[in-house]
Amino acid sequence: MRPLTVHLVSLGCPKNLVDSEVFLGDILAKGFRITPTPELADVLMVNTCAFIDSAKAESIDTILELCAVKAEHPEKKVVVAGCLAQRYSAQIAAEIPEVDAIIGLSEYGRMAEILRSLFRSRSELPHVAVNPPVHPAYSEGSRLRLTPPHSAYLRISEGCDNPCTFCAIPSFRGRFRSKTIEAVVAEAEELVSSGATELNLISQDLTSYGFDFGGAYLLAALLERLNALSGVRWIRLLYTYPYKFSDEMIGAVADLDRVVKYIDMPIQHIHDRVLRRMGRRMGEAGTRALFERMRARIPGLVLRTTFIVGFPGETEEEFQALVDFVGEARIERAGVFTYSDEDGTPAVKLDGKIPGKIAEERRERIMLAQQEVAFRWNAERVGSEVDVLVDGADADQSGRRRLYGRSYAEAPEIDSRIYLPDACAPPGAYLRARVTAAAGYDLVAEPTPLS
Repeated sequence: MRPLTVHLVSLGCPKNLVDSEVFLGDILAKGFRITPTPELADVLMVNTCAFIDSAKAESIDTILELCAVKAEHPEKKVVVAGCLAQRYSAQIAAEIPEVDAIIGLSEYGRMAEILRSLFRSRSELPHVAVNPPVHPAYSEGSRLRLTPPHSAYLRISEGCDNPCTFCAIPSFRGRFRSKTIEAVVAEAEELVSSGATELNLISQDLTSYGFDFGGAYLLAALLERLNALSGVRWIRLLYTYPYKFSDEMIGAVADLDRVVKYIDMPIQHIHDRVLRRMGRRMGEAGTRALFERMRARIPGLVLRTTFIVGFPGETEEEFQALVDFVGEARIERAGVFTYSDEDGTPAVKLDGKIPGKIAEERRERIMLAQQEVAFRWNAERVGSEVDVLVDGADADQSGRRRLYGRSYAEAPEIDSRIYLPDACAPPGAYLRARVTAAAGYDLVAEPTPLS
């Protein structure tokens, strides 16, 4: 029998992307082939996201697009994996009968077996393989990396124990589980051997790392081990939780030379009453004090955060407190979501639902306030010198080829770019450059001549 060929669409966050890399690497090792062209595939697969309404809608649209390909080629199989599959398997099976298999988060180790079984079975019902997400956080080596060779995501734990009332992630990702330090280091070594010089640490909650082993937070100890690896240049922290970000962790970011001075820390809001209704464990005073300690201890710190507007019961006064905070705190990077009800979360039952139009207007107001902060910060960076990691090349509006990359202040995919002249360095190279102009959220730079 010829090898089966799989076409995958991977949606959602970097944690989902790592899932895709893990099971693609597994099925590739077991004789499958991978193709970017759906018409050439035997299996049409989507790794779905179910975080918020817009992500669920994108996942469903993608499933229907793959089903449309199957309608033209009935011999193909459509497979739905990931968070939407884990969370809504029964609904998918009932409402989209063209789907041939629904595979949950705990079943990726059986992916090859399940896919092969689809071509042996004559059942008209979808194969549903969804079980509670209680599998341990294991080493995720031998991945088929979907990121550029020089940059990789390194997941250090799975699940979440935080009591945020708006978030459904613990219900389908499970309780918090850490990988061992040895497993994380071994995976990091494998990523470095495959060409990665930037390791982006991800998790639902980086700061809880190691707590499930014996009640001690081990993120600082892990960073020390990773910082000692040969070949690593940048180690970046994504998805930290403010309540648990200790002075020891602040010190590790400040003192370890390969840990970049960039911290992603969603705070969601600043008003105490809203934070209490959100189930957050740190209020305004604690947040402001934490940011002061971080900036005092870590020169050049760049912060990224996330806000939620339109949370049930949020008054105009409480929202204005958040607008004021954005201008005062001068957080360099921020994303803003409008609240949406998530099935099974405590926030669904809260009173004071905010009309969608008002929530969207609030989002626009926060984004404008944050834009002013970001543009002012970019203007201040003109004339400075930065180390730039070259990511690739594209063309400007006139069609001229240019390179683009990032300094330590820009995380891959989610932040802005630094544009450079063509041919000054290949992708994956690090170079010193002087910022010559700010272009909205982006920067323009010129390589600094070697002395």
